[in-house]
Amino acid sequence: MDLLEEYFDVAFSEPEGIQKLRELILNLAMRGRLVSQDKHDLPVTELLGDIVADKNLLVKDGAIKKLKATFEKPFVDGPYQLPHGWKWVQLGFVGNIFNGNSINSSEKEAKYAGAVGLPYIATKDVGYGFDGLNYDNGISIPASEPQFKIAHKNAVLICAEGGSAGKKCGITARDICFGNKLFANELHGNIPSKYILYVYLSPQFREMFASEMTGIIGGVSIAKFVSLPIPLPPLAEQHRIVSKLDQLMACCDEMEALQSLQEKKRSSMHIAALSQVFESTSGQPNEKAWDFIFKNFGDLYSAKGNIDGLREAILQLAITGKITEQRKEDGSIQDLLSKIESERVRLSLPRLTSIDPDSSALQYSVPDTWALLRLDAILILGPVNGYSPKAVNHETKVKSLTLSATTSGVFKGEHSKFIAEDIPPDSSLWLQDGDILVQRGNTIEYVGVPAIYRGPLHTYIYPDLMMKLHVSSELDSDYVYFAMSASPSRNFLRKRASGTSGTMPKINQGALKSLPIPIPPLAEQQRIVKKIRELMSLCDQLDGLIVSRNSKKSELLAAIAAKL
Repeated sequence: MDLLEEYFDVAFSEPEGIQKLRELILNLAMRGRLVSQDKHDLPVTELLGDIVADKNLLVKDGAIKKLKATFEKPFVDGPYQLPHGWKWVQLGFVGNIFNGNSINSSEKEAKYAGAVGLPYIATKDVGYGFDGLNYDNGISIPASEPQFKIAHKNAVLICAEGGSAGKKCGITARDICFGNKLFANELHGNIPSKYILYVYLSPQFREMFASEMTGIIGGVSIAKFVSLPIPLPPLAEQHRIVSKLDQLMACCDEMEALQSLQEKKRSSMHIAALSQVFESTSGQPNEKAWDFIFKNFGDLYSAKGNIDGLREAILQLAITGKITEQRKEDGSIQDLLSKIESERVRLSLPRLTSIDPDSSALQYSVPDTWALLRLDAILILGPVNGYSPKAVNHETKVKSLTLSATTSGVFKGEHSKFIAEDIPPDSSLWLQDGDILVQRGNTIEYVGVPAIYRGPLHTYIYPDLMMKLHVSSELDSDYVYFAMSASPSRNFLRKRASGTSGTMPKINQGALKSLPIPIPPLAEQQRIVKKIRELMSLCDQLDGLIVSRNSKKSELLAAIAAKL
């Protein structure tokens, strides 16, 4: 048990450690290694005799059908060796297993909603083992409808079909009617219901269950289910196993509660520190707040999800002028705007005015030395949609990107396909260095994601579900890319996506053109880009440390588990 205690200590600090700990404990229990065997326990053969006697009595009373011939010799081969005194038996031997009745939704609402009778339990009313069933779902079956099957108190339920098959399970605390996608197991021989529940939750049983699943929806037939082998210890040992498992699972629950509390505290510290940075009234970075973040980096960011939150915060700080200082020697923002305007005039592009920061839908302010412009005010090309020709399965001179090439927000040219069509050298479909590609259509999570292309001309074209744009040569295109990647910009575009209830919401060119972009003087843009890269590199390093640390902890957990 010392090794198990060591496993507890390591599992607490590993992201999925407690779940792995639960699985290990159940694994040990089902192999007879969690509690000691007692030579004074009545042998399993005595229990089997009690089970047969119970079944025969129920058959005589007409409560169940006669014992099937396949269960007259219950001992079967199992996937691993059991301790002395244990036996592998077919699941259908230890209890009466049956499924419930289906009710269509209209009938359920018309006849059984608010009725007086036994609660009707569907899959949605069953948890994942340790949760109680939901008896207060408003659906009941009157006693006047005897065609409905009844699972009595202490029956063990398990979902047999669909995405929750083999996962959702629980014990009835009262008599119920139930759905046809659930199997009820009413046990014989005084076998404790909780022992069978723990069997259902064990990794070994779930693997066997999954191996028998068939069909598009996925499910296990009752014929296959009752034939699954389960380990059966003497009855007294079953009770000791249940008692020990209850104790250890309660410890796991306490550990999860402590983990949750720890994460909440970490999150509060993180939010407080970033709030101080955002609340800087001088328009300059709050050095004390940044100091706190860097000194407590390891504590604040111990999980990969936290690092993602930090990356978002870095970009938002950058576009509000709180990641670098403003300098007088950077020159006037008006001088920069004049240069942009002159370039647009040379290219015969329309004159556009800046956005009043107070009217911006982004709900943040920028320093007085900056300007807030619509995206189309700083473009010299686009946005224009791409082209999606059919792919060919042989190498050609032209590669067309797939949507995956920019979904991550970073250009990945390996996500491309060869096409047989000739693309003229002067076509606007060719990507050139500094082009920004935007996901025109994708899931709501990814629609509007930008990525910047850095590479040679005449290498890639881009698909119809992307838009391409090129910003003024007077601006740092990497800065504009980062500004478009920040959460306020992403949220702005998501809100303007059409078809958000479908699988492929889209943004149009008008929505993209209207995106507000905060513009600092060019020298400050370059300082911001440099600072973002430094901080993102730090995030990448921390990501690597977290992966390495978690990998080592997983290896340690596996090593300890191998010794148990």
